[in-house]
Amino acid sequence: MPPAAATLENALRLHRAGQLAAAAAQYQAVLKAQPANFDAWNLLGLVAQQSGDHTQALACFARAIALNARIATLHLQRGQSLRELGRTDEAVAAFSAAIALQPDLAEAHHQLGNARKNLRRYAEALISLRRAAQLAPDQPTIRLNLGVACLESDMLDEAVAQFREAIRLQPDQPDAHNILGHALLTQGNLSAARPCFIEALRLRPNYAAAHNNLGRLHRAQGRIADAIASYRAALAAQPHAPTHSNLLLALNYSPDVTPEEIFAEHRHWAALYAAPLRPTTPPPAHDFAPDRRLRIGLVSPDFDSHAVAFFIAPFLTDRRREFAEVICYSDVRTPDATTQRLRATADQWRDIAGRDDAQVAAQIREDRIDILFDLAGHTARNRLLVFARRPAPVQITWIGYPNTTGLDTMDYRLTDAVSDPVGQTDGWHSEKLVRLPETFSCYRPPADSPPVSALPALTSGRITFGCFNNFAKITPAAIARWTQILGALPDSRLMLKSRGLTDPETAAALHAAFARGGIAAERIVLHSDELSVSRHLSLYHDIDIALDAYPYNGTTTTCEALWMGVPVVTLAGRTHVARVGASLLTHLGAPEWIAATPEEYVAKALALARDLPRLSAIRQGLRERMQTSPLCDAPRFVGHLETALRALWVQRCQTAKPDRAQAFNSTTT
Repeated sequence: MPPAAATLENALRLHRAGQLAAAAAQYQAVLKAQPANFDAWNLLGLVAQQSGDHTQALACFARAIALNARIATLHLQRGQSLRELGRTDEAVAAFSAAIALQPDLAEAHHQLGNARKNLRRYAEALISLRRAAQLAPDQPTIRLNLGVACLESDMLDEAVAQFREAIRLQPDQPDAHNILGHALLTQGNLSAARPCFIEALRLRPNYAAAHNNLGRLHRAQGRIADAIASYRAALAAQPHAPTHSNLLLALNYSPDVTPEEIFAEHRHWAALYAAPLRPTTPPPAHDFAPDRRLRIGLVSPDFDSHAVAFFIAPFLTDRRREFAEVICYSDVRTPDATTQRLRATADQWRDIAGRDDAQVAAQIREDRIDILFDLAGHTARNRLLVFARRPAPVQITWIGYPNTTGLDTMDYRLTDAVSDPVGQTDGWHSEKLVRLPETFSCYRPPADSPPVSALPALTSGRITFGCFNNFAKITPAAIARWTQILGALPDSRLMLKSRGLTDPETAAALHAAFARGGIAAERIVLHSDELSVSRHLSLYHDIDIALDAYPYNGTTTTCEALWMGVPVVTLAGRTHVARVGASLLTHLGAPEWIAATPEEYVAKALALARDLPRLSAIRQGLRERMQTSPLCDAPRFVGHLETALRALWVQRCQTAKPDRAQAFNSTTT
């Protein structure tokens, strides 16, 4: 055997044994003797790839391709390194080249599908991944990735089927059980999701993602204490900012956690994940002229048919163009008609879905934003770690989350004096509270809202109470008061609407809770279907009085009820999350529906229910009353908002110093 061939054979033996450094040395020895040895370049590239040095791998693969470009697996390997380096478009071309040379190469179709999925080209990804599954039907990893593409394309039934097939092929894979549970949870099939997470945790007890998903399931079932415990278990296994945000959100639902404890946990989140990202180098020069046209950025994952859209639309449509240029940074994964409407009202639109936080922060700096709004807080897919990088001189949180962010780099939180009474809640915020003169938000009713109906009790002969809030807000304390109300009116009923009620186990537990108070199941009407906005609002044609949830009040649901002529009874608490109902009713001009104690909450609901002529008159005049109130007066609200923003900007300009680093990095208080 020639010396080079023997050396190559020895290198291969070392390579297969996992001795990568020794194998690389041998491949290099071959190339020193034979610089045009295709196998040595190819295999040296594989060693570099397996060692994580993808730049070196690409250099080796390029030399091999120059010698022989007809090997499909070589293009496949090159594509994998390109994808690892984030050069996804080039990876797509490499995988396509592999398929052109060998159309039945399943792994090339698989990797092409994954790359297209990374580029959010889901329709093309599905084609590639389905072809890979046809070519290699016994590969569980392909089934998993196909299921993920289906999940991200909102094809939930097919996603569930693919995940089940992956589990059939490899039953001991915890990732497959976890993601199947996630898909079932997304479907609203909570009872079926639970055993998936339990099995994933049996296979991998410290599996943080499964603990997190179990927390999500508990929250959807209204089991807040269990949700908090699961999130804490996930964080004990692996600290993770999104999971920790899930914990913070869950704490807001619990009546058993004090405001001080909730604030401390928010600060803990910021210390762990945000503080290390705060810039230490001087920022770019910024124009701190106080009177010029401002550049305002809005960051949100909810520029779609999400509740936030109803409250951001008035600012986008009614702002004065000479006051500010508005750039929306949209993290919407599946744009819809609402996305398109909002996009048409913005001056510029940046699609940030799939971009990491550092890239988004760099884009915001490049756009020279003056005032940057966070519209998500600690809700799903938030971008608070963009704000931690301080990309704008003034940073404000607003609308999307009813509490502090905990960040030192978040300067302000917009609110009002009813939601956050002066001196009462300030100490539970890392931000300075800016109280607008009237309401902290403005509601834009849907254009296709149905008309207000006559009072249904006049026809049915009985009062129907309703609550359409997220089921996580339906606490045992609320159920206890609702039971009292229903018990005092034996012919009355309660209608609840929430997606979580698709789950038979959750519905049965709810009926059992009311049954313990003597309320028969037939008096509790449950709705869980996903409806169009118009059909959803039409359900209020059957509701006489809405009962607000507590301690986590409704916002959109309260506005919807009032818009449909339905008065809302709310219980005002100590914190913003428990005072939004009071704010909405105060600015509507209906403080008489605000209770200060649970007993008063029951009494106010019963007083309304026992005076049908008054209730009917309220219903017929409520929409006009709302239209003319600050809740729906967009020009009036936007005027207040623009005045506040100009004042904050002027104050920021006054603090700007020649030492830009000091001026930029200091939080205005």
